[in-house]
Amino acid sequence: MAFIQVENVTKNYRKNKILNGINLEANPGECIVIIGANGCGKSTLLSILAGSNKPSTGAIYIDGENAITNNNLFDKKIGYIPQDNPLMEGLSVKDNLRFWYMGTKRSMEQDLINGAPAIFGVNKFLDKRVEQLSGGMKKRLSICAALAKNPPVLILDEPGASLDIVCKQEIKDYISRYISVGGTVILASHEDYEIELATKMYLLNDGVLCQVALGSHNEIMKGLAR
Repeated sequence: MAFIQVENVTKNYRKNKILNGINLEANPGECIVIIGANGCGKSTLLSILAGSNKPSTGAIYIDGENAITNNNLFDKKIGYIPQDNPLMEGLSVKDNLRFWYMGTKRSMEQDLINGAPAIFGVNKFLDKRVEQLSGGMKKRLSICAALAKNPPVLILDEPGASLDIVCKQEIKDYISRYISVGGTVILASHEDYEIELATKMYLLNDGVLCQVALGSHNEIMKGLAR
């Protein structure tokens, strides 16, 4: 049994079918990369896999348990970094972290020394309000928030979009470490440096998800652009 198993997931908005019979497996130590044209439904699919959106039909199993009927599994097992900023803009960085660490068994203070907040340099701007941060700083903080509960699965929606090269490299390095210790990553991307991390790659097109050969993304995307 895969750690995450998706069976025949569909998503309809009124009469529009966004996702059509999605099947996907993701195991520990794998990095699943999903490619596709803008507006093809990648963000919708990831939000469903993260539990923040409900499928119209289908099933999602996490570690063998049905997550659709046991929604707490999403909260316990998955860290989700959407494209949109999930942070509380008027609060400080430290107060945002406190919120995300609340109810977890992890020590925020310890992680500020040697955990994700230290790795991403978030411990250097704790007193700033989120609204004062650059896009790169917000992305770093968003990732640390998602990792607060030490999830075995990390779902990222175009994590490096519009970021500087330093932040992009930090994210890539962290994902590499995460999967090297058995974490499962599912991400949507069109960036070569992120796609290079893939152990399996899928194309989402016309609501249908199909596995494609690693390294074939450039030709595929050129074909979709025609």
